[in-house]
Formats: sequence, C-alpha cells, structure tokens
Amino acid sequence: MTPEPRIAPLVPSYGSGTLAELGASILASVGGSGTNVLGLPEARRVCLLIVDGLGWELLRAHPAAAPFLSELAMNARPLTAGFPATTVTSLTTLGTGRPPGQHGALGYQVVIPGENRLLNGLRWDDRIDPAQWQPLPTIYERAVAADIAAYYVASRAFRRSGLTRAAMRGARYRPADSMGALAGEAALALNDSENAIVTVYHGDLDATGHAFGVWSEAWYYQLTHVDKLAEQIAGALPDSTALYVTADHGMVDVPPEDRIDVDIVLEMRHGVALLGGEGRARHVYARPGAAADVLATWREILGNRAWVASRDEAIKEGWFGPVDPGMAPRIGDVVAAPTRNWAIVATETEPRESALVGMHGSLAAADQLIPMLTMPVN
Repeated sequence: MTPEPRIAPLVPSYGSGTLAELGASILASVGGSGTNVLGLPEARRVCLLIVDGLGWELLRAHPAAAPFLSELAMNARPLTAGFPATTVTSLTTLGTGRPPGQHGALGYQVVIPGENRLLNGLRWDDRIDPAQWQPLPTIYERAVAADIAAYYVASRAFRRSGLTRAAMRGARYRPADSMGALAGEAALALNDSENAIVTVYHGDLDATGHAFGVWSEAWYYQLTHVDKLAEQIAGALPDSTALYVTADHGMVDVPPEDRIDVDIVLEMRHGVALLGGEGRARHVYARPGAAADVLATWREILGNRAWVASRDEAIKEGWFGPVDPGMAPRIGDVVAAPTRNWAIVATETEPRESALVGMHGSLAAADQLIPMLTMPVN
C-alpha cells in the first residue's frame, strides 16, 4: 500500500473563530454579558439557524442547489467547529460559548470517569444528570438573567434529550417537526419579545448525508429545501433583527476501501478497555498500564491515515482548546482523527455507525470548516 502523504491537522481556532466565539458574540451583541469577539453588530433580536452537517466546503461546492445561502457566502468566511467536529460537542460549544475542553461534551461517545462504560451524547443515559455532566451556564441562561428572551426551535423529539438539557437549557423550547413549522415558530418567537435570541435547529441534511452520502442526489435535493428554509426565515425577520446561519460540522463520504475495521484488525483492540468517539474522531481508553503500547500500535497501523496523539499530546496541541483538569479524564488515553476520507470503524460492536456513508468528526478541513453567514440588522 502506498503511504498517504503527511498533512497537518486543522486545529480549531479557539479564542478567535469557533462556535464558542459565535455563541458568546451573539449573546454580547444583544446586550448580554461577555465579549463580542466576532464583532457582530448590535441588534435587539438575533435569529441563529443551525443546519446540521452543512460544511463550508459542501456549501461552496453546490451553489445551484442553495442560491440564497450561496449569495450570503460570497462575502462570508468560515469558522472552525471545534474537536471533535460532531453534533454533541458543537451544540454544547455553541450553547455555552466555551471550548470543548471546558464544557466537557468531548464527543459522540466518551467514558464516564470511574465507570467502565461510555456515555453516548445523542442517546444519553438517564443515570447521568445533564446539568452535572455539563455544569457551565449556557448563553441562554445568561440571556434570561439579563432580561433577554431565549428560544430554541427544533423537533419535539429532542425536547427532553440529555443533549438539549446540557447545551440549550434556559431557552424556551418551541417544538417544530417540519420545515414550515421551523420557519413559522421562529417568526412567532422573534415577534414575541423586543429583545431575544432565537435558535433554530434543522437536522435532516445531516441524516441524509449519513444515509446516502454528501455527493448523492438525495443530499443535493435536501440542500435545496434547507436553502428555502433559510430564505423563508430571512423574509420573516422583524425590525432590528440579525440572522446568522451556521452548522455544527462538515462531512465526507467514506468509501468501503477507506475504512479500517478494529473488529478485523484485532491488534488495534489489544490493551483497549473501551473504544469511544466515532469513525472520524476516536477516543481510545486503555487498560491500566497499556496506554503507551496502544498508542504505539495505533500509530504503526494507521500511519499517515490518521493523526494519532496521546491524551497529553492532544491537550498540548490544542485539539480541545483549554482543558479543565476535571474534564481531562474524559479524553481517551489515545485520540485518533483520520485524515482525508478515512474512518476507523467497528463493524461488530458498532454496526449502525459503521454502515453510515457520510461521516465527520476529524481535524480535516472538510469536517472542521463551517459557514458563518450573516444578514445585516434590518
């Protein structure tokens, strides 16, 4: 096999251009506490549309499918999502205005320190209190404390999820189970208060990419619906309202030949107690005394197909931003982020996740770069 050329990871630009700065800047722009790092214009109301899975590179590659969003992108610049570039981490980064190393939602599946099990951040575990797992105040709690109304518009299926309670608590939930409902509920929420932050979350583009791939006709057609949703929300904005459109991560299609299966390459299981994360962002938890051997084995087998670091190396290199010491044990003893279109799957223990066509999470540009689209205050 010809080795992959060595490329550098895109470490998120914490402190200047990630979802943490977007969340904090939105709060400051409507008169809340904190610093407006992104220099957003002052507004009485802000509407933030989060399109799950709409990477910057994907948007730029499909101007015909998304003419409204593409026009906004002409004068825009991307943000970096944060690591891992995955929904659990990114929504919490945005919702707290803090980097992953501080809020502690460090991936799709991470170890519960002191217990030999993983917490799946999307499916959650009722034994884990979201407010204790993620103890930082959210931008929505801080907004309400400053007499700024806060709303979260999303599918009713997410209303009581652990992730919603960890990342979006403080916001008044407005359930909306269709694109029309998302636009309508957003408009009602914006007109309900003189001073407000209204966050709208749409997840179907991400689901389409996972199931069919981001270069499929299904994904292309779904993007056209997303573009219309954004246009409808923009058309319903009341006076003194700013609209921002962003995403939680990008996505790549991973062909079968570019999947390394740890349930087949059994050397990658030696010394491993728990395999966390997901295909493009792995937390590897070693058995006592085995961390160095696991690190050496994963580096040797993966070679240039992944950036592989020890916990201390990943922290030092800034993958998670500044890390609170209390959150460090949630990080794998070994952390692996595949390059290009590679993925590290586990077909026996994770059959559902391993069957996905589109994947995300890594430190590659396709995963990390997300839109930061702006409509000026009207």
